[in-house]
Amino acid sequence: MNTQVLGISIDHIPCLKAWAESLGGINYPLLSDFWPHGDVAMEYGVLRSEGYTERALFVIDKRGVISYIDIHDIDHQPSNEDLLAVIRRIDPEAAAREPKEPPKPAAVPLPRGGIVMYCTPWCPDCKKARNWMVARKLKFTEIDIYATPGASDQVRKWNKGALVTPTFDIDGTIVAEFSEERISKLLKLN
Repeated sequence: MNTQVLGISIDHIPCLKAWAESLGGINYPLLSDFWPHGDVAMEYGVLRSEGYTERALFVIDKRGVISYIDIHDIDHQPSNEDLLAVIRRIDPEAAAREPKEPPKPAAVPLPRGGIVMYCTPWCPDCKKARNWMVARKLKFTEIDIYATPGASDQVRKWNKGALVTPTFDIDGTIVAEFSEERISKLLKLN
């Protein structure tokens, strides 16, 4: 839709490269706001006094005017549909030329019973949880929230709209985020 996506982080370039690789690669440029530390983030008003940034989205139109700002909790992943709606509103001509998306696959029944871990392949906490469960020889079902239709919607329902990974369904008890102590207690491992 006549749009360029840019990722900007206050991390240094090797860190950005490692992050992109952990995602399996990305198709847009990542920019480092490392030196002077957070200079761009400060200009946009999203650099915290602690030295890190808010999670923020800015849509800048062709004239260079900020047309949309979304600053939200670091654990909340914004909806691409919300961003696309903003872009369509800003540039209706480009939106009219937008190819139609194929219909989304229908949600499938999600597994129940035992340990079900809703995660992503790249999330560090998901990797930690996966390794912890394998080390304890626990049987679990792993659901990639992006590859399984309906999984991300279910995780958002359980977490009041936030896309938190990992999220566990352990025999009907929902546990958001990995906590060795809480999961051990729930599974009576101690």
